Amino acid sequence: MSRRLAFNATLQVRDTCLCLHVQRAGRALARHYDEALRPFGLTNGQFSLLMSLNRPEPPTFAPVAEILAMDRTTLTAALKPLQRRGLVRIEPHPKDRRARCLILTDDGHAALIAALPAWHEAQARVDRLLAPADPQALRDALKRLS
Repeated sequence: MSRRLAFNATLQVRDTCLCLHVQRAGRALARHYDEALRPFGLTNGQFSLLMSLNRPEPPTFAPVAEILAMDRTTLTAALKPLQRRGLVRIEPHPKDRRARCLILTDDGHAALIAALPAWHEAQARVDRLLAPADPQALRDALKRLS
């Protein structure tokens, strides 16, 4: 009896594994958006993080970490370069000194305003690439997974 996995198993995983296909597509999508946002000095992750801070009231860490599916440590690390660039400030919460508010600065707002048209163009290209599939149905299905 052989102690080696049959190559057919590799082919089956390659051809049918939804996780693998989503990971590959995710990396390709990330590169697509990174290219679109590069002229603005942002990565797709930084753009998403800044956008998650664009709220009527500055959020604390927990709701931002939740929407981005990050733990607090990862979020803290992702915020550091944005803080250094003056796009984000972290300040004590006015009603709970233990909590911290994540504040999108005027420069952060300006960066989002400048980059948003490029994001819209990148988004439209992705939607066209997905045709004839329904991009909204795909977004809804991915939300159900997360």
